[in-house]
Order: sequence, then C-alpha cells, then structure tokens
Amino acid sequence: MLEINQLVIQLGDNTLKYQRTIEEGEIVTLQGLSGVGKSSLLLCIAGFIHAQSGTICWYGEELNPVASEQRPIAMLFQENNLFEHISVLKNALLGTQGLDEETLMDAANALHIGDQMDKMPTQLSGGQRQRVGLLRTLLRPEPIILLDEPFAELDNHTREVATQWVAGMAKAHNKTVLLVTHQQEDVDKLSANNWLIG
Repeated sequence: MLEINQLVIQLGDNTLKYQRTIEEGEIVTLQGLSGVGKSSLLLCIAGFIHAQSGTICWYGEELNPVASEQRPIAMLFQENNLFEHISVLKNALLGTQGLDEETLMDAANALHIGDQMDKMPTQLSGGQRQRVGLLRTLLRPEPIILLDEPFAELDNHTREVATQWVAGMAKAHNKTVLLVTHQQEDVDKLSANNWLIG
C-alpha cells in the first residue's frame, strides 16, 4: 500500500497538496491541467524533489528520508530516458537485474520494437524511444511504477498496444502504477482509477 499523507510541495509560487491511499497492484491515472503538479508528485514520490511537509509511505515505511536509488520505485520520465552511447538492447536491460534476453525480446516484440534492439538510440523515432523506456521501466523489479506521459508520442494503434501491454504487465507482476496522462482513453483502456489533480 502506497500512502501519500498531507504531502505539500512548493513549486515556485504554487503550493501543491496531495492526499491519497493507493492499494498494491492498483493502476491510478493522474489528470489535470498543465502546471497543477502531476509530474512534480511523481518526482517527489521517486525522491528527485523534496516535500515541504507530509509523508510518502510504502507499507508503513516512510520513503521521505530514503535516497531515490534505494526506493522501491522505477520511473519513466517524459524525455531523456535512453543513454545515447549504448545500444537499444543495453538500454533496455539497464536495472533489470539478470533478466533473460528471451523475456526481454518477448516484451520488445509485444511493443513492436523487437527489430530495433541492435540499433543506437539516435536511430529511433520518438515513439520507439518511448517504448524502449516503457519496456525497461516495467521489466525492472521495483513494485512501484511511475510513468509520466508514457504514450504521448505514439499513434493511435501503437498507443492501444502499449496501454494493453502496461495493463497486462501490471496485473501479471502486481505492480502499483501511477501514470500521468491527458487522454481519457488511457484511463479506460488501463481500467485505471482516475485521480484529478488541481
């Protein structure tokens, strides 16, 4: 269980406040106008920015004092998710702790990027890069997954493939997912609970 208790984040002149309990294995979509603090909340949960007050707890353990790299969290940012100097395959394997290549390739093929693994990131389109990042994030062992606009650069067909894959992976591995999106269709396809921010 992820508990966000009276969390306050100061973003410039704006004071952002959050309160929510999220069950393990639940998919929650975050929606709201630009600038209301959806991405800031994900960054705070992941430990990249600090809250003014309040707590973030995972099964009673407070995460606020825990370093970002030690939290039970994997996050996909909106941009800059791949290292340009290593292959797509090596990017996809980062942080997956001994994941076998067959499992990786099965997931890559499901996301229609299996034929891109030998390339360098600079050779990929924006949508392909986004799916590589999505692949790596969901295949990591951490139980909490944070996704910031993960389908933004995908066409309608690929978006549907990706949303179904995320929903299937989350269910199969009991991942707790928080996902920022502006699209109601993502909420519907993920069978997610919606959290309106702002």
